[in-house]
Amino acid sequence: MIFDPDEIRRSRVSVIGAARSGVAAARLLKDLGTDVLVSEVNPEDSCPLAAELHALGIAAEFGGHSPRVFEANLLVVSPGVPSDAPVLQDAARHGIPVVSEIELAAMFCPAPIAAVTGTNGKTTTTALTGEIFRAAGWKAIVAGNIGYAFSEALLELRNPQIAVLEVSSFQLDFTARFHPAVAVITNLTPDHLGRYQGDFRRYVESKQRVFRNQGPTDALVYNDDDPHTVLAVQPATATLYPTSVKRLLQRGGWMEGRTLVADIGEGRETIASIDELPLRGRHNYMNVLQAALTARMFGIPPAVVSEAVRSFRGVEHRLEFVRNLDGVQYVNDSKATNVDSVVIALESIQQPVILIAGGRDKGSPYDPLLPLIEEKVRAVVLIGEAAERMARAFAGKTEIHRTASLNEAVQCARNLAKPGDVVLLSPACASFDMFENFEHRGLAFKRCVLSLEPRGGYS
Repeated sequence: MIFDPDEIRRSRVSVIGAARSGVAAARLLKDLGTDVLVSEVNPEDSCPLAAELHALGIAAEFGGHSPRVFEANLLVVSPGVPSDAPVLQDAARHGIPVVSEIELAAMFCPAPIAAVTGTNGKTTTTALTGEIFRAAGWKAIVAGNIGYAFSEALLELRNPQIAVLEVSSFQLDFTARFHPAVAVITNLTPDHLGRYQGDFRRYVESKQRVFRNQGPTDALVYNDDDPHTVLAVQPATATLYPTSVKRLLQRGGWMEGRTLVADIGEGRETIASIDELPLRGRHNYMNVLQAALTARMFGIPPAVVSEAVRSFRGVEHRLEFVRNLDGVQYVNDSKATNVDSVVIALESIQQPVILIAGGRDKGSPYDPLLPLIEEKVRAVVLIGEAAERMARAFAGKTEIHRTASLNEAVQCARNLAKPGDVVLLSPACASFDMFENFEHRGLAFKRCVLSLEPRGGYS
């Protein structure tokens, strides 16, 4: 296996996938002087970044993977490429090692890494952690699954002091020596089970890779309120720092009354009162605790941490308020690509909900949603490939409508909504049947909502 950076510079590398992270990996490799080929299974006219590859003089092929792919010493795979893709199986037969873009970039990162993974909350936790470091004056990379490729970030910020990464299970699948100084596991619930053949254990094992190479001098911050996470961290050799919003702890971070506190071995420290936080809900208090602990591990002063968490207002596409129109609130939760995220969203909203859901089904059961659908959702508007399965699951629990597009779904939801309601896009599904990613879906939703004309009587 090639892991020495100098050896990679002298090697031939094939990058599988010409989407955002694949192109970023190719740019990084070219910058290093590596002989690189990008190979994309889709035709060139369906790849928006093809022109960028040509302009940079990076060799690329489209419409399938030729034998040239296997003339390489190393394959770099984008997270969107299935782990059982034929090209990866062929690479194994050729004895060619495969790494993720995250693993590749980590080899060339001069700064320590804080890596956040889990099922839900990792984007908010990553973004907030990055904001704390920046508030302290650090040159911080905030990248990974958050929508900004690690490789691209390294090219744009050459001498970072810290790299804060959101890391998905797909990215972790192809890591071997990935070694964060601080790892965070937000929670673990069934997700992406289609990728893991319905086996939750395999999904958990993928997440455990975030701490596999850690030792006692490293830190592992984890959700002590989630039994799956508590079980998952048992093999870890890193120093453990639990977080809880349900009970008091001796070490780590916890909620004490209405105050978030931490102790990393230097005594009890107040992070903030929950009444001071723009982020609301117990799930967000957990995010704040984990971000604060991560920053404290690197020596960021408590006062800087406190100020940063009190000013952080959240991330785009996660329970993002878009507009109040005719007395109806419109909320963009496109980041909710799994069932548990939608449960969190519905639990955080007190008003009646018109829910827009659907997309590419991920194989998880919709049962956890049913009590909340029955209690809070006046109607569900369904889109995408999962619509039929969702309609069957929600039958008898609420009013159900099916539409052919997101624009049609927004129009339908508007017609159903009454003053005081919330129209919530919270899909519980991947976006790839209709959109490039959840960001594309969220932006499309916001455009639709912002294009609506008032009917009068409300602003």
